[in-house]
Amino acid sequence: MEGLIAAFLKVTAAVAIGLPLVVYLAQDALIFYRQPLPESRRAEVARRFPAVQEILIQSKDGTKLHAWHVRAAGAGAENAPLVLYFGGNAEEVSRMLDAVGNAPGVSWLLVDYRGYGLSEGSPGERALVSDAIEWFDYAMKLPGADPKHTFAFGRSLGSGVAVALAAERPLAGLILATPYDSLAAVAKRYYWYLPVDLLLKHRFDSIALAPNMKQPLLCLIAERDEVIPAVHGERLFEAWGGSKRKILLQEAGHNSTDAHPMFWSSILEFLAQKVD
Repeated sequence: MEGLIAAFLKVTAAVAIGLPLVVYLAQDALIFYRQPLPESRRAEVARRFPAVQEILIQSKDGTKLHAWHVRAAGAGAENAPLVLYFGGNAEEVSRMLDAVGNAPGVSWLLVDYRGYGLSEGSPGERALVSDAIEWFDYAMKLPGADPKHTFAFGRSLGSGVAVALAAERPLAGLILATPYDSLAAVAKRYYWYLPVDLLLKHRFDSIALAPNMKQPLLCLIAERDEVIPAVHGERLFEAWGGSKRKILLQEAGHNSTDAHPMFWSSILEFLAQKVD
């Protein structure tokens, strides 16, 4: 009997120590699903979107970073809003080149995180936020750039990047789609049996920044979000210190927001109000 108890305690101790260690070591892969850009997709982009410009910059630590620059066309293009886009954790942002056609009269800078698209390096909270700041500073050197017409759009994981950027630079406003209050809060929902606060390296604690934020916010929450339940976006919205508008995308899931009839119309309305 004593032998069985001793064996049970050993197994329990191994699980109690080993599982948190495995999760700690694996968290980068769990949080960031790197999506490189195949050469075939790059060629397709060049063929289908000849006006889109590839941008390559070098970060302060020497890492090469990549983005797609979509310029607004037509009358008033010189005064068009510029949106810096930060995607989800498994998103290769060239897919947005089709989607931005839903927002005529808007310029876009679609940012590839480190390890995504054609950007080099490894993703992480500190690196992604630092890179976002560098992309904003780059954007302010573009012809006609004006922070009063410059917005950040963060989707899912990217909502944390966008909020952190807004805390450091004078954005005109933020668009957050399927956002969260903090990555720790979301992780605790899935890993309730682990000491998340001790293990998590990438916290993206947007709700801690929210009360002091003064930029206008458009918050797009998927009613049936199966990845980041709507309550996390609701908490962030309630904590926001600036003017804010919430759109509950009824029946939408985490990956079906763009098809909702209020998604792009709300974004265009938000950008038009701020530009005027």
